Amino acid sequence: MIFGSKKKEAARTPCAACKCLRRKCDKNCTFAPYFPAQEPHKFAIVHKIYGASNVQKMLQEVEEEQRQDAVSSMVYEATARIRDPVYGCAGAIEILQQQVIGLQSKLAEAQAEAVQLTMRHNTVSFWNQQAQGAPIPSKTIQTQASPSYNMDIMMMMDPNNINNNNHYNPMW
Repeated sequence: MIFGSKKKEAARTPCAACKCLRRKCDKNCTFAPYFPAQEPHKFAIVHKIYGASNVQKMLQEVEEEQRQDAVSSMVYEATARIRDPVYGCAGAIEILQQQVIGLQSKLAEAQAEAVQLTMRHNTVSFWNQQAQGAPIPSKTIQTQASPSYNMDIMMMMDPNNINNNNHYNPMW
């Protein structure tokens, strides 16, 4: 008998799933690519929530290129379910949606305040120019109801021009 004539198979480190389930991890193990031995907590969490056979069924139903994403999702959802047994990841999503709504509200308030500050600044600048005797810019306003109706905005704002304004006719 010649020693060493048979090649020994390299000892394979069992994946986290096979280690947890205390079974031999063969080369066709469904779990091995997704639950490495260095991360046993991932499989432990998923196994606790879904069970090993259900995880295996889910992985076999998913196309191979999407399995890593499926495992990541299962780990996230199982972790969320352990943290919040009633709502799971839906509770986390709800909290995030409420935060988004609150932040959108604060953004709208900030934008409105920015508009008010801009308007206030423009008004102060306008009146400062008036106080310094700067020429009044001639701006016209067109109403939507009558596009051909032009009116000098300063004529409307000057109380001395009300009686001389042909566009202003009291109804009484």
